[in-house]
Amino acid sequence: MSTATVAHDEAAYDLVPEDLAPGVARPRVLLVGTALAAGAIIVLFAALIGMYLRVRHGVITGPAVDGVDPVWFADGQTIPLTPANVAMATMLLSCVSMQWAVQAVKDDDRRNALFALVLTVLFGGAVINATSFLYSQSGFTVSAEATNPAGLLFYAVTGSHLALIVGALLFAVIMTVRTLGGEYGSHNREGIVAASLIWYLTTGIMLVIWYAVYVTK
Repeated sequence: MSTATVAHDEAAYDLVPEDLAPGVARPRVLLVGTALAAGAIIVLFAALIGMYLRVRHGVITGPAVDGVDPVWFADGQTIPLTPANVAMATMLLSCVSMQWAVQAVKDDDRRNALFALVLTVLFGGAVINATSFLYSQSGFTVSAEATNPAGLLFYAVTGSHLALIVGALLFAVIMTVRTLGGEYGSHNREGIVAASLIWYLTTGIMLVIWYAVYVTK
Protein backbone atom coordinates (compact mmCIF):
# COMPACT_ATOMS: atom_id res chain seq x y z
CA MET A 1 0.00 0.00 0.00
CA SER A 2 1.41 3.37 -0.94
CA THR A 3 2.16 6.11 1.56
CA ALA A 4 -0.42 8.35 -0.10
CA THR A 5 -3.13 5.68 0.26
CA VAL A 6 -2.34 5.17 3.95
CA ALA A 7 -2.47 8.89 4.55
CA HIS A 8 -5.79 9.13 2.74
CA ASP A 9 -7.31 6.31 4.84
CA GLU A 10 -6.11 7.86 8.07
CA ALA A 11 -7.57 11.21 7.04
CA ALA A 12 -10.91 9.57 6.29
CA TYR A 13 -10.82 7.74 9.65
CA ASP A 14 -10.23 11.01 11.48
CA LEU A 15 -13.48 12.38 10.04
CA VAL A 16 -15.53 9.74 11.92
CA PRO A 17 -16.72 11.00 15.35
CA GLU A 18 -15.37 8.93 18.20
CA ASP A 19 -18.77 8.84 19.95
CA LEU A 20 -20.58 7.56 16.85
CA ALA A 21 -22.74 4.52 17.73
CA PRO A 22 -21.96 1.35 15.77
CA GLY A 23 -24.23 0.72 12.81
CA VAL A 24 -27.22 -1.50 13.38
CA ALA A 25 -27.32 -4.55 11.14
CA ARG A 26 -30.50 -4.76 9.10
CA PRO A 27 -32.04 -8.14 9.92
CA ARG A 28 -33.90 -10.26 7.38
CA VAL A 29 -33.52 -7.78 4.51
CA LEU A 30 -33.94 -10.51 1.88
CA LEU A 31 -36.98 -11.99 3.61
CA VAL A 32 -38.68 -8.61 4.02
CA GLY A 33 -37.96 -7.72 0.39
CA THR A 34 -39.34 -11.06 -0.73
CA ALA A 35 -42.49 -10.52 1.33
CA LEU A 36 -43.01 -7.12 -0.30
CA ALA A 37 -42.48 -8.63 -3.75
CA ALA A 38 -44.97 -11.37 -2.85
CA GLY A 39 -47.55 -8.72 -2.00
CA ALA A 40 -47.05 -7.07 -5.39
CA ILE A 41 -47.39 -10.45 -7.12
CA ILE A 42 -50.66 -11.13 -5.31
CA VAL A 43 -52.06 -7.78 -6.43
CA LEU A 44 -50.98 -8.41 -10.03
CA PHE A 45 -52.64 -11.82 -10.27
CA ALA A 46 -55.75 -10.68 -8.42
CA ALA A 47 -56.16 -8.04 -11.12
CA LEU A 48 -55.47 -10.46 -14.00
CA ILE A 49 -57.76 -13.23 -12.75
CA GLY A 50 -60.46 -10.73 -11.78
CA MET A 51 -60.36 -9.23 -15.27
CA TYR A 52 -60.55 -12.68 -16.85
CA LEU A 53 -63.60 -13.68 -14.77
CA ARG A 54 -65.33 -10.34 -15.29
CA VAL A 55 -64.93 -10.41 -19.08
CA ARG A 56 -65.94 -14.06 -19.25
CA HIS A 57 -69.07 -13.38 -17.21
CA GLY A 58 -69.91 -10.42 -19.44
CA VAL A 59 -69.58 -12.51 -22.59
CA ILE A 60 -71.56 -15.59 -21.53
CA THR A 61 -74.38 -13.49 -20.02
CA GLY A 62 -74.59 -11.15 -22.99
CA PRO A 63 -77.45 -10.98 -25.48
CA ALA A 64 -77.86 -13.60 -28.18
CA VAL A 65 -76.62 -12.70 -31.65
CA ASP A 66 -78.81 -13.88 -34.56
CA GLY A 67 -80.52 -16.31 -32.19
CA VAL A 68 -77.23 -17.85 -31.07
CA ASP A 69 -76.30 -17.69 -27.40
CA PRO A 70 -72.84 -16.25 -26.77
CA VAL A 71 -70.07 -18.67 -25.83
CA TRP A 72 -66.73 -18.02 -24.16
CA PHE A 73 -64.71 -20.37 -26.35
CA ALA A 74 -64.87 -20.22 -30.13
CA ASP A 75 -65.14 -23.37 -32.22
CA GLY A 76 -62.07 -25.56 -31.88
CA GLN A 77 -61.00 -23.93 -28.63
CA THR A 78 -60.98 -25.88 -25.39
CA ILE A 79 -59.00 -26.35 -22.20
CA PRO A 80 -57.95 -29.99 -21.73
CA LEU A 81 -58.21 -30.74 -18.04
CA THR A 82 -55.73 -33.64 -17.87
CA PRO A 83 -52.51 -31.60 -18.36
CA ALA A 84 -53.92 -28.93 -16.07
CA ASN A 85 -54.54 -31.53 -13.35
CA VAL A 86 -51.07 -33.01 -13.84
CA ALA A 87 -49.48 -29.56 -13.54
CA MET A 88 -51.48 -28.76 -10.41
CA ALA A 89 -50.62 -32.07 -8.74
CA THR A 90 -46.94 -31.59 -9.61
CA MET A 91 -46.91 -28.14 -8.06
CA LEU A 92 -48.41 -29.53 -4.85
CA LEU A 93 -45.74 -32.24 -4.77
CA SER A 94 -43.05 -29.61 -5.27
CA CYS A 95 -44.19 -27.88 -2.07
CA VAL A 96 -43.32 -31.06 -0.18
CA SER A 97 -39.82 -31.16 -1.68
CA MET A 98 -39.33 -27.44 -1.01
CA GLN A 99 -40.29 -27.84 2.64
CA TRP A 100 -37.93 -30.82 2.75
CA ALA A 101 -35.13 -28.54 1.55
CA VAL A 102 -35.94 -25.91 4.18
CA GLN A 103 -35.85 -28.52 6.93
CA ALA A 104 -32.60 -30.05 5.58
CA VAL A 105 -30.91 -26.63 5.59
CA LYS A 106 -32.09 -26.12 9.16
CA ASP A 107 -30.46 -29.44 10.09
CA ASP A 108 -27.24 -28.58 8.18
CA ASP A 109 -27.91 -31.57 5.96
CA ARG A 110 -26.55 -30.25 2.65
CA ARG A 111 -26.92 -33.56 0.85
CA ASN A 112 -30.66 -33.76 1.43
CA ALA A 113 -31.03 -30.02 0.88
CA LEU A 114 -29.39 -30.30 -2.54
CA PHE A 115 -31.47 -33.34 -3.47
CA ALA A 116 -34.73 -31.67 -2.39
CA LEU A 117 -33.94 -28.42 -4.20
CA VAL A 118 -32.99 -30.22 -7.41
CA LEU A 119 -36.21 -32.23 -7.12
CA THR A 120 -38.17 -28.99 -6.72
CA VAL A 121 -36.56 -27.54 -9.84
CA LEU A 122 -37.41 -30.70 -11.79
CA PHE A 123 -41.01 -30.50 -10.61
CA GLY A 124 -41.12 -26.90 -11.78
CA GLY A 125 -39.79 -27.92 -15.18
CA ALA A 126 -42.46 -30.60 -15.40
CA VAL A 127 -45.17 -28.01 -14.71
CA ILE A 128 -43.83 -25.80 -17.51
CA ASN A 129 -43.83 -28.81 -19.83
CA ALA A 130 -47.42 -29.75 -18.93
CA THR A 131 -48.59 -26.17 -19.47
CA SER A 132 -46.85 -26.04 -22.84
CA PHE A 133 -48.66 -29.24 -23.85
CA LEU A 134 -51.94 -27.68 -22.69
CA TYR A 135 -51.24 -24.68 -24.94
CA SER A 136 -50.68 -26.97 -27.92
CA GLN A 137 -54.03 -28.67 -27.33
CA SER A 138 -56.15 -25.62 -26.46
CA GLY A 139 -56.37 -24.10 -29.93
CA PHE A 140 -56.30 -20.55 -28.58
CA THR A 141 -54.92 -17.87 -30.85
CA VAL A 142 -54.16 -14.23 -30.26
CA SER A 143 -55.16 -12.07 -33.20
CA ALA A 144 -55.98 -8.41 -33.64
CA GLU A 145 -59.00 -9.46 -35.73
CA ALA A 146 -60.42 -11.80 -33.07
CA THR A 147 -63.71 -10.61 -31.56
CA ASN A 148 -63.55 -13.06 -28.66
CA PRO A 149 -61.03 -11.98 -25.98
CA ALA A 150 -60.84 -15.49 -24.48
CA GLY A 151 -57.48 -16.37 -26.04
CA LEU A 152 -55.81 -13.08 -25.14
CA LEU A 153 -56.96 -13.20 -21.52
CA PHE A 154 -56.17 -16.91 -21.21
CA TYR A 155 -52.57 -16.37 -22.27
CA ALA A 156 -52.29 -13.20 -20.15
CA VAL A 157 -53.21 -15.10 -16.98
CA THR A 158 -51.47 -18.42 -17.59
CA GLY A 159 -48.46 -16.90 -19.37
CA SER A 160 -47.86 -14.52 -16.47
CA HIS A 161 -47.97 -17.49 -14.14
CA LEU A 162 -45.45 -19.35 -16.28
CA ALA A 163 -43.14 -16.35 -16.01
CA LEU A 164 -43.62 -16.45 -12.24
CA ILE A 165 -42.67 -20.13 -12.17
CA VAL A 166 -39.49 -19.39 -14.14
CA GLY A 167 -38.60 -16.59 -11.73
CA ALA A 168 -39.28 -18.79 -8.71
CA LEU A 169 -37.11 -21.53 -10.23
CA LEU A 170 -34.22 -19.12 -10.78
CA PHE A 171 -34.59 -17.95 -7.18
CA ALA A 172 -34.47 -21.58 -5.98
CA VAL A 173 -31.38 -22.30 -8.12
CA ILE A 174 -29.54 -19.26 -6.72
CA MET A 175 -30.40 -20.29 -3.17
CA THR A 176 -29.21 -23.83 -3.95
CA VAL A 177 -25.82 -22.55 -5.07
CA ARG A 178 -25.50 -20.30 -2.03
CA THR A 179 -26.51 -23.13 0.28
CA LEU A 180 -23.87 -25.39 -1.26
CA GLY A 181 -21.37 -22.60 -0.73
CA GLY A 182 -22.09 -22.71 3.00
CA GLU A 183 -23.82 -19.34 3.22
CA TYR A 184 -27.02 -20.88 4.53
CA GLY A 185 -27.43 -23.47 7.26
CA SER A 186 -28.79 -23.80 10.75
CA HIS A 187 -27.21 -20.42 11.60
CA ASN A 188 -29.03 -18.63 8.78
CA ARG A 189 -31.93 -19.93 6.70
CA GLU A 190 -33.14 -16.60 5.35
CA GLY A 191 -32.38 -17.28 1.70
CA ILE A 192 -33.98 -20.68 1.48
CA VAL A 193 -37.02 -19.50 3.48
CA ALA A 194 -37.42 -16.56 1.08
CA ALA A 195 -37.23 -18.92 -1.92
CA SER A 196 -39.81 -21.23 -0.33
CA LEU A 197 -42.13 -18.27 0.32
CA ILE A 198 -42.18 -17.38 -3.37
CA TRP A 199 -42.62 -21.05 -4.31
CA TYR A 200 -45.60 -21.54 -2.00
CA LEU A 201 -47.12 -18.32 -3.34
CA THR A 202 -46.62 -19.57 -6.91
CA THR A 203 -48.43 -22.79 -5.99
CA GLY A 204 -51.28 -20.93 -4.29
CA ILE A 205 -51.80 -18.70 -7.33
CA MET A 206 -51.78 -21.74 -9.59
CA LEU A 207 -54.46 -23.34 -7.42
CA VAL A 208 -56.69 -20.31 -8.03
CA ILE A 209 -55.95 -20.35 -11.78
CA TRP A 210 -56.56 -24.09 -11.94
CA TYR A 211 -60.05 -23.67 -10.51
CA ALA A 212 -61.07 -20.31 -12.00
CA VAL A 213 -59.65 -20.81 -15.51
CA TYR A 214 -59.12 -24.52 -16.12
CA VAL A 215 -61.92 -26.20 -14.14
CA THR A 216 -64.83 -23.76 -14.41
CA LYS A 217 -63.75 -22.76 -17.94
